[in-house]
Amino acid sequence: MAEDTKSKILQIVKEMDYQPNILASTLASKKSALFATLFPEPPSPEGYWNKPVVGVNKRIAELRQYGVQVVPFSFSQNEPKSFVINALKVLELKPDGVVFAPFYKKEATEFIGQLKELSIPFVFIDSEIKEAGQVGYIGQNSYQSGLVSGKLLDLILPEGNVLVIHFAKEMDNQNHLVQREKGFYDWYNNNNRDIHQLYTIEIPDTNGEKWMEPVLEAIRKKNIKGLFVTNSKVFNVGRLVEKYNLNGLKIIGHDLLNENITFLKKDIVQFLICQRPEEQGYNAINKIFRHVVQKRVTARENYTSIDIVTKENVDYYKEFKKDI
Repeated sequence: MAEDTKSKILQIVKEMDYQPNILASTLASKKSALFATLFPEPPSPEGYWNKPVVGVNKRIAELRQYGVQVVPFSFSQNEPKSFVINALKVLELKPDGVVFAPFYKKEATEFIGQLKELSIPFVFIDSEIKEAGQVGYIGQNSYQSGLVSGKLLDLILPEGNVLVIHFAKEMDNQNHLVQREKGFYDWYNNNNRDIHQLYTIEIPDTNGEKWMEPVLEAIRKKNIKGLFVTNSKVFNVGRLVEKYNLNGLKIIGHDLLNENITFLKKDIVQFLICQRPEEQGYNAINKIFRHVVQKRVTARENYTSIDIVTKENVDYYKEFKKDI
C-alpha cells in the first residue's frame, strides 16, 4: 500500500475512533466460503438499499449447503470517510470475495487497489467503474437509463424547459448519477430538441424545507415544465409540488419506494424507472459464488432491465404489491 494512502487511512481511523470488528474476525477464522458486502446505509426502513440486502440474504440461504456466509457492512450516503472506514473493516475480515457499490468513485478506487493487493475478487452492484478488474457488474446501464428517461420526458413535454435534480453530495464522485445525467442530456442533444433548455441543480441536504427554495426559484424563473430526478428521492419533488400547488409539471424519477409510488398514483410523478434492486443483490452474490466456489467464468457485465413503471402497471410488480 502506498505510504500516502496508508497515512490517509490512518488519519481517518483516528478521526472516527475505529474499533476492530470482533464478530467478523471470529467468523473469518471458521469460514468455508466467506463473502462481505459493502452497501450504502438506507436512511429509513423503506430506503432503496434495504432491497438489495433482501436479494443477498435469499441467495445466501440457498447456498447454506456450501458453507457460504456473508458479513454485511454499510456506509453513510453523506460521508465518504464512512466508506473508507468500513472498507478497512472488510479488508480486516479478509473474505473470499466482496460485493460492493462503488458509490464514491475516488474512495472506491483506493479500496479496489487494496483488494487487488490481497487478491480478493470483487463484484460491483448498482454502479460500476469500467475496467477496474472486477469479476463483474450487476445493475442498470446508467447511461442507457438516462437516455430512456430523456426520451420519455421529451414525449410528454410539448413545451417548456427541463430541470435535472441530483439529491446527492459530491456529484463528481458519484459515477452512476453522472452517467444518468449524461445519457439524459445526450438524448436532447442528439435529437435536435433545442426547443427545451436543460438545467441541472444539486441538492446535498434535504433536512427541513430550505432545500426547496432554489428548486422553486428555478421552476418559476426558468420556465421549468419537466423534472428528472437522478436517484430514488423523487418523493422530495412530490412533496414540493403538493406544498406549492405546482400542478402540470411532468416528472420522472427512479425506484419503487412506497413514497415514490404514492406520488406516482397521484399522477404527480409520471414515470418511475425501476432497476430491480432485490434481483441485483441476488445475482451479485450468485456471481461471486460462481467465481470463488465453482471456479466458473461468467460474463463481465450483467445489466438488469430498465423498467418503465406508471400508475397503470405498478400493481403488477408483485414484489412490491403487498406494501402498496
